[in-house]
Amino acid sequence: MSSSDIFIGETIGTALLILLGGGVCAAVTLKASKARNAGWLAIAFGWGFAVLTAVYVSTPLSGAHLNPAVTLALAIKNDDWSTLPVYWGGQLLGAMIGALLVWIAYYGQFQAHLTDKDIVGETQQPARVKSVEAEEKGAGPVLGIFSTGPEVRVAWMNLATEIIGTLVLIIAVLTQGLSDDGKGLGALGGLITALVVTAIGLSLGGPTGYAINPARDLGPRIIHALLPLPNKGGSDWRYAWIPVVGPLIGGALGAGLYNLAFA
Repeated sequence: MSSSDIFIGETIGTALLILLGGGVCAAVTLKASKARNAGWLAIAFGWGFAVLTAVYVSTPLSGAHLNPAVTLALAIKNDDWSTLPVYWGGQLLGAMIGALLVWIAYYGQFQAHLTDKDIVGETQQPARVKSVEAEEKGAGPVLGIFSTGPEVRVAWMNLATEIIGTLVLIIAVLTQGLSDDGKGLGALGGLITALVVTAIGLSLGGPTGYAINPARDLGPRIIHALLPLPNKGGSDWRYAWIPVVGPLIGGALGAGLYNLAFA
């Protein structure tokens, strides 16, 4: 795989991942959406199917890492760091593009939601937002569409949750998901990985929203900060390091465990 193929594949694949994953969050959250209040099952399965779609599209070009933690784990497993910056660059750019596409697809719903008095209050000022998400320090009423946040805000617990969830993902990828050359996901591995992501969402996603992917959280959070959304509130940058650092630690630990137990 050339560097250009890797970058293009990861950009397209991660954009699809965020478009479909962020899209289901928007569908469930926004007031004018037909899927509003569809619940956690819809989100967990939506993200799982998003992974499946993104993997099958990007595998021929890049091996479908789609996640800096997966790329880090494979670099540790294979002792090959040469393409890591290319993968990470494509993943972050793709995540930002995907988040932007979610905003475009749901533009009318974002406008309706963020100008609704039941959501933002009588004065329609960010400081008066009433939504559950806004009760979290520094978070605006639609931030959960773009990035993750904890239900109980304790840094070490939130970090541990992200590490554990990512560790499960990495062990599954390294033991069941890789293609024959071991550099990315195979066809059957894509299905297995999508099911594992769904399982993580259902079992471990409740405390923090299971980022388990630094690009998935950071890229859309940047887009949230940049978009001209009315009454959007903060992007919760005080929390933003946890869904980046936690998955990277989980990826490294997963690769280390694999090399000790399976290699």
